[in-house]
Amino acid sequence: MGTSQFFGLNIGYTGLQAANAALNVTGNNISNVETEGYTRQEARQTAADALRTNTSYGMAGAGVDVKSIDQIRNEYYDLKYWQNNASKGIYEIKQQYYRQIEDYFTDTEDVQGFNKVFSDMFDALDEVYKSSGDDTKKAAFMSQCKSLTEYFNHMSTSLQRLQIDANNEIKNKTDEINSIASEIATLNKQINTIEVNKVRANELRDKRNLLIDQLSNIVDVKVTEVPIYTTEGGNEESGIYRYIVDIAGGQNLVNGYEYSSLKCIARSGDEKVNQSDADGLFDIYLNDIPLNLYGGSLGGQLKGLIEVRDGNNGENFSAKGAFVDTTTNSVTVTIDPSNPNYDFLTDMNKVTMNMEGTIVVGNVEVKYEEWAYDHEKNQYTFRAKPKMPDLTSLTGKDCYIGVNIDYQGIPYYQAQMNEWVRSFAQAMNKIEISAQDEYGKQAEVLFTSGSDENKFISYDYETSYDLPASNKMTSFMPGKDNYLQLTAGNFNINSKMLKDVSLFGTTADISQGQDAQDITLELIKVRTDKSKMTYRGCSSEEFLQCMTSDVALGASSANNFYSNFDKISKAIISQRTSVSGVDNDEEALNLVKFQEAYNLSSKMIQIMTEIYDRLILQTGV
Repeated sequence: MGTSQFFGLNIGYTGLQAANAALNVTGNNISNVETEGYTRQEARQTAADALRTNTSYGMAGAGVDVKSIDQIRNEYYDLKYWQNNASKGIYEIKQQYYRQIEDYFTDTEDVQGFNKVFSDMFDALDEVYKSSGDDTKKAAFMSQCKSLTEYFNHMSTSLQRLQIDANNEIKNKTDEINSIASEIATLNKQINTIEVNKVRANELRDKRNLLIDQLSNIVDVKVTEVPIYTTEGGNEESGIYRYIVDIAGGQNLVNGYEYSSLKCIARSGDEKVNQSDADGLFDIYLNDIPLNLYGGSLGGQLKGLIEVRDGNNGENFSAKGAFVDTTTNSVTVTIDPSNPNYDFLTDMNKVTMNMEGTIVVGNVEVKYEEWAYDHEKNQYTFRAKPKMPDLTSLTGKDCYIGVNIDYQGIPYYQAQMNEWVRSFAQAMNKIEISAQDEYGKQAEVLFTSGSDENKFISYDYETSYDLPASNKMTSFMPGKDNYLQLTAGNFNINSKMLKDVSLFGTTADISQGQDAQDITLELIKVRTDKSKMTYRGCSSEEFLQCMTSDVALGASSANNFYSNFDKISKAIISQRTSVSGVDNDEEALNLVKFQEAYNLSSKMIQIMTEIYDRLILQTGV
């Protein structure tokens, strides 16, 4: 069959349509040059199916078809952007919080911190030494001691508030994740509703990709788009896809039209991991299953917040070979000297475990109401609550409390302050109780924890539990009147001594007269004498140097990593934009090109019109 006399007109018409579609797409690109998340589009043209003409030349071209309007997007750059964005989000958070931690430990002429308070206290003690018997000097020293305790109280409170801020931000981020997941699931349905008709929902896909960009900054993300076939096991695609979003190393967040919600559940008092943790820290659950917050696969701002909130520098309780005794309702663990946390676990000044909490033996959580440490056997015994079921099969299993988080977060700095105040109070109190007050009685401790009821003298290794005689456990550290109860948050001065400075002893023998200052001299030595007190191999007055070096290192690390990932992000964005972004110069050239194509197609139609006019009206047909 030969071609129609009007075939050329149809060819011109298809060209006109194609050029018009290309011009419209170009106009749309130009209109969205500043639209966030917009992907450049292109009208994909193919030659129309040729016609058989039964002539010597065989087939005749039938013009052009616009098959689709496609997005120009490279999935490789999307993947690299999401991965880098998750890493950048971690250090964005760390950078933000370390700025605040740096401010807390600032000590300058304008901002008086530890060095000023500590120096003033010992300067006042020097005045006591020079002016024996002068109660006004003693009162000034007591006032400076109070300032020191208030400094640590304030620091502890500030860090705890910062931990609460991070905790609340974790809740906000989970809410944001839930909102994004809901929007993605809705968009999945809208996109499939359109694309089942073989039409690309480009603008909706842009919205979805933009949401993934936002999500990748909060948490690591993996996206999979799986085609759905017309028949089960068939190979003909239906035009719609199942869009799957996984987070936190493979936890399913969105699957097609369904999405999972993250839920934050506050820990109760007996679930606190660290002694100085704020109350009500959140654990995150996905479909009622705990989300692994501490695995290496978690990324983004959520990981940064978790590490800032819970980072303990790897100093959590962990040991091998637990002994589970159902009879005494207890779990006993011997600390091996090869344990990397040996000093942290056996030096009570360094211990940060809460007095009640949860110990994991094997994979079983056992709640305990108190614990005790046998310094002779290097053994911990955790008394379970309530009555344990038969868990003897767990004997020999590894156990731990909390999680090893190799990052210096807020718990780390709280632990460092707790260690210092315990060591300092113990050193000062040990000297002071060897003195006599002005009434000839043995002097009381100078520093206490909270109320004056805790006038501890030392770590007394005695019976810890009030158990029946048959189950009596000896050589254990008691859980009340000892320095383990002392923290930076409750560090205090003996209120009786503050009110009556006559109770402050300056000599071991008051009968020597008021000029005797042997105890005062020993107290002064605590400032620089490492034999009296040592902290991380330094003297007591070098506390701030130790802290500021840690803070400076942490802040520098956060700043450097953030800067590196930010530079990488800008490079990826540049590459991504070069492919997917709208270039005004390029689109201007396209306008000219497609306008010319439109004009030529119009010219062809005009010529064909003249031919038909001659053929139909000016011939004798």
